[in-house]
Amino acid sequence: MLMRSRHRYIFMTISLILLLTINMTGCSRQPSKNNYDKYGGDPVNLIYYTIGEPDKDLQLVNDKINEIMAPKIGVTITYIKVGWQEYEDRLNTLISAGSPFDIAFAPNYAATAMRGAWLKLDDYLTSLGKDLYDNIDPTFWQGVRMNDGGIYGVPTNKELAVRDHWMYPASIVKKHNIDITKYNTLESLEPLLRMIRQEEPSYIPMELDQDSQNFFALYGYEYVVNNKVPLMVKSLDPSAKVVNIFETKEARQVLDTLRRYYKEGFINKDAALREPGGLKRGAKVFWKSSGGGPLSETTWSKDRGYKVVSNPVTPTVVTTESVRGGIMAVNANTKHPVECIKFLNLLNTDPEIRNLFNYGIEGVHYTLDEHGQVAPIPSKDSHGDPIPDAPASYAGVQYTQGNWFILKTMGGDNPEPLDKWDQFRKYNAEVIKSSVLGFTPDLSKLTAQTDNIEMIWKKYYPSLMTGSVDVDMILPKFNEELKLAGIDEIRQEVQKQLDAWRGANR
Repeated sequence: MLMRSRHRYIFMTISLILLLTINMTGCSRQPSKNNYDKYGGDPVNLIYYTIGEPDKDLQLVNDKINEIMAPKIGVTITYIKVGWQEYEDRLNTLISAGSPFDIAFAPNYAATAMRGAWLKLDDYLTSLGKDLYDNIDPTFWQGVRMNDGGIYGVPTNKELAVRDHWMYPASIVKKHNIDITKYNTLESLEPLLRMIRQEEPSYIPMELDQDSQNFFALYGYEYVVNNKVPLMVKSLDPSAKVVNIFETKEARQVLDTLRRYYKEGFINKDAALREPGGLKRGAKVFWKSSGGGPLSETTWSKDRGYKVVSNPVTPTVVTTESVRGGIMAVNANTKHPVECIKFLNLLNTDPEIRNLFNYGIEGVHYTLDEHGQVAPIPSKDSHGDPIPDAPASYAGVQYTQGNWFILKTMGGDNPEPLDKWDQFRKYNAEVIKSSVLGFTPDLSKLTAQTDNIEMIWKKYYPSLMTGSVDVDMILPKFNEELKLAGIDEIRQEVQKQLDAWRGANR
């Protein structure tokens, strides 16, 4: 019995030594199955939704992101882009149905946060996400805080004040010796647009679309709910009252001017039907408006395919809308909150990952010039020749995906200045904060009214704000239907909440 036990002990000892030897030699001969052992096995995969047309090379970029990111933080992503016109409906459906996803671009941040859609991030931002928190301008955090004091999304660290810029083709401006800084009001454009219609008949003098343009910002107004609920307040007046903008004299002046321009043939005839978005590449349009910050015209020039110049026409005011323009949020029902924070932290602090999201793969989608600037590689045909005006095989939507200040600058035609981000920092240091920055009305008890108002907005706003219809006939109908839908009730509730907020934030 003793002999058998001794033999068994010797056998087990030899077996253990052999097993250890095999494992050690195995490790020295070939790498292990993956590099994620320190994370407890395979990486955690996160489902990430964002806005933008799906790219031809999206999967290629997704694979490269995962290849680089997994060894760093033990996380991979499934990168899903949904088209511009479909994204908001798709996201609302995902939230309502409780469909599984982890992170999403949140265009209606406040409304979805109040529905309980997003994870509260405060505790994570003082621990695992502290580097992320410290890398983003504090004003952005002020603007994304909700009424309960909580933060439910990560804002894009970019320009703080998004000003309205009026842009023009540089060649036409030079040809006619136009001083674009003279044109700062809608009415001042009239002789200029008339000259363009006569002298440059191949150009549309003024391009508008369904979402048109927030001309009311020229008078210092900002929205306090969203742009489909036409309640506004003067940004820099700390005691300003909430108004239905379409009952103001400023709105009447804007609408009358737009109607006159439409009848004169200055505005494109399909404006009320045209989908929102940037100009098509190469489009012959003289006046176009867009929101931007410093040096935006270099990006617009690249997008349009020829050089444009621009003039900012609204003040450098930081509004709640401007700081909430590019938020990434974590699903409240995610099973991987820690991994979500790791991903967002990396995206906002790691230049390799951030540039990969924005520009694609070096050597495939771009090269670096002698200044270290990005030079996109054009799409090529089957013979290897560049395809003029072909869409990029991959393009990140910059304002939706994290910290700009760790991005490389763009070279090529119309290169960005090498000190671009220093110029942005200077710009951000000089902005003025809106008196209602961070105010978020809670209209959860008035959802039927807000839904009805948004439907009425869709019915009347595109035609009114493009000059396509008679103002005397349509504006009274618009305001009457807004009243029937409950806009006065909503305005009173917003005013009540704003008064309380002002009292608490003095």
